[in-house]
Amino acid sequence: MRLPNKIAIITGAGRGIGLTIAKKFAAEGASVLLTARTDSELKDGLHEIQSSGGKAITLVADVSQPKASELIFRAARDTFGPVDILVNNAGIYGHVLPLEEVTVEEWDEVMAVNLRGPFLLSKLVLPEMYERHSGSIINITSIAGKAAFGLNGPYATSKAGLAGLTRTLAGEAARKGVRVNAISPGPVTSTKMSQDLGRGLVERFKTTPDELMTKMLDGVLQGRPQTEEEIADAALFLASDESSAITGQTLNVDGGMAFY
Repeated sequence: MRLPNKIAIITGAGRGIGLTIAKKFAAEGASVLLTARTDSELKDGLHEIQSSGGKAITLVADVSQPKASELIFRAARDTFGPVDILVNNAGIYGHVLPLEEVTVEEWDEVMAVNLRGPFLLSKLVLPEMYERHSGSIINITSIAGKAAFGLNGPYATSKAGLAGLTRTLAGEAARKGVRVNAISPGPVTSTKMSQDLGRGLVERFKTTPDELMTKMLDGVLQGRPQTEEEIADAALFLASDESSAITGQTLNVDGGMAFY
């Protein structure tokens, strides 16, 4: 067991990367709170973890809202105990549009979920982590926050901002025993976000899914997309004591797309 008796909050855990992280953490001994905006997906994930002997609860919530974030924090704490690990995974892509066509409302929605949400939950868990001189926060960013792709202005900006928040929190927290890191995935084509994005790009550029995939993978050294399991393995490493000397870092899990 790599996370024995640890308490973890994982956002965006109804499916995809978030659910895979939750299952992996639970299998390694952590008690996990899964939160997302879709109740049916959370129920499926809860059943899967509990049927495998893991400890988990779920909460339907919008992480961008202060009261909802407070409910998430309190539910984890009241059910399991003080939170040891926070994984800020919840995120939305927004519309596939050039910046001049993005509305203020669309911009604000992406920023609220992708950047405000991690701020709100980090703000809640940090004081007790500081009291115990122990804790780990993991933010899921994206290759979009590092590379020059078009049609993703709000998303790319929010993920670059989340990387900045990661470094700032690491600087504040390191001498207080708390580590803060990020994971920057490349294309994880099995997720709903990637599939929705693919359809949007196919429609906009009047291409085919195969042609789009070929062009995308040209920029990946390994020549293949990443998997949910690979991202979850990186999260497990950063949450565990195996990474005890690592903080303020963004771990690229992108098959060789970015080098900083």
